Amino acid sequence: MTEHAADARQVMAFYKFVAAPPAAGLPQVQDELQTLSESLGVKGTILLADEGINGTVVASRDALKQLRAAMDQHFGPVPVKYSELDADNQGFYRLKVRIKPEIVSFGVPDLDVANTGEHVSAQRWNELLADPNVVVIDTRNTYEIDIGTFPGAVSPETESFREFPAWVQDNLDPKQTPRVAMFCTGGIRCEKASAFMRQQGFDEVYQLDGGILQYLEDVPEQDNTWQGECFVFDQRVSVNAALEQGQYKQCYACRHPITADDMASPAFELGVSCPHCIDSGAGHTDPTRTERLRERQKQVELAVSRGEQHIGTHQKARKTRVSPGAGGAEE
Repeated sequence: MTEHAADARQVMAFYKFVAAPPAAGLPQVQDELQTLSESLGVKGTILLADEGINGTVVASRDALKQLRAAMDQHFGPVPVKYSELDADNQGFYRLKVRIKPEIVSFGVPDLDVANTGEHVSAQRWNELLADPNVVVIDTRNTYEIDIGTFPGAVSPETESFREFPAWVQDNLDPKQTPRVAMFCTGGIRCEKASAFMRQQGFDEVYQLDGGILQYLEDVPEQDNTWQGECFVFDQRVSVNAALEQGQYKQCYACRHPITADDMASPAFELGVSCPHCIDSGAGHTDPTRTERLRERQKQVELAVSRGEQHIGTHQKARKTRVSPGAGGAEE
């Protein structure tokens, strides 16, 4: 590996459910990973819980290798997924290592994540998509689904993954829809969603192994059925079918991905609102919130003029539309 390749920055996404928390205890693991990551220049989010670890981080390849080794010491081998980052994209502004009740917020106690759906490959996934007797469910949130999904997939129209269990109970009957296939960005949400479906009595439950990102990597262009782009939880906002940075930016007020046309709309105000905010009723309905967002955007622009980074606005605004706890990790 050349020196240039070793210094190249990459995105590393990962998750692992474990049967028991690390022997060292979560606070100690948090301190170790925080200290190591800071020393290596790692940015992103790492979530720790009794049930496992979840995160998305950016650093040099060598730094990520060292971080992965440290995670493996506490959680056993942690599967990771690497992707490229454009040279002009930082990926994340800061590092967060947090202890949470869940590594992906779902809100169903005593869920047996060892009893998940059947993991299927990309080739098998295409067969399931073509099967009229299989109900295909996109377990992601509405703002993610809006920019891309598989043809025929059902959207639960959720704003938070915690809404998914109630949607299943209100809209699906295991006697009427015994065969269900589901997918998400990288696979973690399907671990809990499919376990919940099994708990609810669905006989045949399938999940796309490795999620959309693995599918896009594995499937040749002529066999790729994905439509649109895939939302990702870093500054790239989205990737296209070739796993290259997509066309979308992001509204910091409501988190919805936005296009150049959205930014040309009269409803768009940088850092404050976009057409999706207005359509949902979230934009300009609370004068106090609007002025707060405008003040934050002003501080961002002042920081940029001084050659500094203002990280607070971006991170705080991202929390306005989703449940806390995920940050850069898949929610």
